[in-house]
Amino acid sequence: LVQLVESGGGSVQAGGSLQLSCVGSGYYYSTYAMGWFRQAPGKAREGVAVIDNAGNKQYDDSVKGRFTVFEGDDKNTLYLQMNNLKPEDTAMYYCAIEPDARPGLLFRLLSSPGSFHFRGQGTQVTVTT
Repeated sequence: LVQLVESGGGSVQAGGSLQLSCVGSGYYYSTYAMGWFRQAPGKAREGVAVIDNAGNKQYDDSVKGRFTVFEGDDKNTLYLQMNNLKPEDTAMYYCAIEPDARPGLLFRLLSSPGSFHFRGQGTQVTVTT
């Protein structure tokens, strides 16, 4: 059973930082893509950042230069370092994984995060003014 458990969300003032963590279990994929997407009330899912097993990364334009996605050494933990947070970053943040990395996958997952095969339950991020 694939499980992804997010943590690290909370409430922070604009300009502040948070680091989200996602611990994965119940799977082993030789190639994969993992990432973070978010959803605010009344809005569509939005891809935030994705990374594959080779370390290739892509970010949504709205977070470039502010957010960094990276894996832990154990390869079972995914992180999202979020700096200079803005009120528009307020959303539920989800960790997700898609097995079998292939050309074009990162772009597809970032633009259509519903394509991820598995996702966690989410962690809330609230940015106040």
